[in-house]
Amino acid sequence: MRVERVAKSEKKADKFVVSFDEEEEFIVSAAQIADFGLYTGRELTRDEYSQLRKTIELSSAKTRSLRILGSRSLSEREMEKRLVEKGEAEETARETVQWLTENGLINDSEYAASIVSHYSAKGYGPARIKDELFRRGIPREISNEAVSGLDTAANEEAALEYIRHKLRGSLVKDDLRSVANALCRRGYSYEDARAAVRNYVESAGDTGDAG
Repeated sequence: MRVERVAKSEKKADKFVVSFDEEEEFIVSAAQIADFGLYTGRELTRDEYSQLRKTIELSSAKTRSLRILGSRSLSEREMEKRLVEKGEAEETARETVQWLTENGLINDSEYAASIVSHYSAKGYGPARIKDELFRRGIPREISNEAVSGLDTAANEEAALEYIRHKLRGSLVKDDLRSVANALCRRGYSYEDARAAVRNYVESAGDTGDAG
């Protein structure tokens, strides 16, 4: 493969356009030009050309991944899926995710802990939180560890606040049964849902809401 031309990119000030004799062009950085010794007339072996292509694709994927992370946190699997959806090769996506994890830019354990904290505070129970972690591609062992660190007292209080918001002081049996079922759908066990309803009834009675 012969380099036909090396020129400054008109669209990106810090990039160069390298044209090859097979009418293929790459956008490269100054560092990549130096690393591969690219200049007009330079002959690259097939292996050198393949390595150049791989390096450029990986560099592009890394840049794209950083832009993605700039808007929201993701798990390793979410990032890999997102990169593939954006057109990156699966191997390139995997290598990019590995680079992100090695540099501490993606951490499934920390991400899982933040998900647990967020959904627990919104009044979701352990089962529903586990489902959310699974949906986001968190490995089971990390998911189990994150949920085991759930602040039980805070989660119980969140369930109580959810009931208060829904019932607004009502002590009608059908309403109590309905909100208990709703808690079960939100990931609480039947026993925990019943306990939360009992706490609500007791607190309503203490504040005179039972009248």
